[in-house]
Amino acid sequence: MTTVLIVDDAPLFQAGLSAALEQAGFTVAGVASDAEQALNIARTTQPNVIVLDVKMPGRSGVEILKELSTSAPDSRVVLLTSSESVEDMLSGIKAGARGFIVKDTPMPVLVTALSDVANGGAAVSPQMGGKLFDAVQQLLRTRDVVVARRPTLTGREVEILEHVAQGETSREIGERLFISENTVKNHVRNILDKLGLHSRSAAVVYAIREGLISVD
Repeated sequence: MTTVLIVDDAPLFQAGLSAALEQAGFTVAGVASDAEQALNIARTTQPNVIVLDVKMPGRSGVEILKELSTSAPDSRVVLLTSSESVEDMLSGIKAGARGFIVKDTPMPVLVTALSDVANGGAAVSPQMGGKLFDAVQQLLRTRDVVVARRPTLTGREVEILEHVAQGETSREIGERLFISENTVKNHVRNILDKLGLHSRSAAVVYAIREGLISVD
């Protein structure tokens, strides 16, 4: 049974969506009109899906969404909007939203979108989908992003890089890991080949940037 928490300060919308969800076989875990109610109900019920209005009194839906990620980390949040704001959509996606739906969407369509999200998908209103695509294209052009498959390093190669980052020589690394100096050098050579780099220091910088290793 899919449970849904509705967070919206409009009583008519709350009632209409609650009725549509129950008719479609969902269970309404609760209805909230402000941030505190939403957080309390989410913490108690841990709903599968949370429907959250972007324009809430006191705090924006995006701000509430960030807190919900702690109160109900497994809940999937769908943001509702009446403004069709690209900024709100991008902020919501960045904060972890799984859907962004225009509020005047017909109830049957909204219920279907919530079902898709509950089953692991995502949902964006058609008029927002075009704006999202435009925003992504602009981002890619502006930042000159090159989409490429990230090289995969083995656990041993990452371990080698951790020691390289500490300034240890191949001999010192070999003594620590109980392998020969030549074996260490072969690992380093394989790492550089995979990453397309030409120095140990460049490999260390890459590993730190990608979160593979950390240094004090």
